[in-house]
Amino acid sequence: MKTTQFILATYNKGKSQEINKLLKDCPIQIKDLTDFGPIPPVVEDGKTFDDNAYKKASFTSRVLGLPAIADDSGLVVPSLDGAPGVYSARYAGENATDLENCAKLLEQMEGVKDRNASFVCVVSIAIPSGPALTYEAKCDGLITEIPSGVSGFGYDPVFFYPPKNKTFAELSADEKNQVSHRGKAFLEIQSEMDKILIWLEQNMPRQAPIEHHSH
Repeated sequence: MKTTQFILATYNKGKSQEINKLLKDCPIQIKDLTDFGPIPPVVEDGKTFDDNAYKKASFTSRVLGLPAIADDSGLVVPSLDGAPGVYSARYAGENATDLENCAKLLEQMEGVKDRNASFVCVVSIAIPSGPALTYEAKCDGLITEIPSGVSGFGYDPVFFYPPKNKTFAELSADEKNQVSHRGKAFLEIQSEMDKILIWLEQNMPRQAPIEHHSH
């Protein structure tokens, strides 16, 4: 059985490790962008997670000529009109750290009664000629008053998950992967991997004519 190579369109090692763990039982090999020379950055200017995931996967796949997986995920807080949303990674500014983003969120949430929030994840699996498969999942929780926990990354320390009575940053990696937005999306991908590989087999011919698909 040959191993299919996928490129994970990220330089984020936290994300990369999480996804490798989630797909470890699949007959695939996953590399991320740190395994390659520099490639031009993708401008993540989509209006939705779906737009950005597809842009990243499709661009990476075209540049490197291999199937690419990209996930665009973020935190959606209804009482902040859906912010930080697609700007989750740069909520506190272009090169904001996780700490700065969390701090800004808590500041915005000061005195806000409705602390409901959802993590949303959209995963796009794209091939060089354009077509892509899309998977989507979400996880509901609450924004805490103060950060708690040291695991995970991003907004994990301020995202409280009631069924476990802990923030995401207080969960072990395995616990988080069972319930998180990304965990759910990749579990679905894992369960459909045989179909995905058949789709790739059919759609990744050696000399692919350029096809135009509306996404």
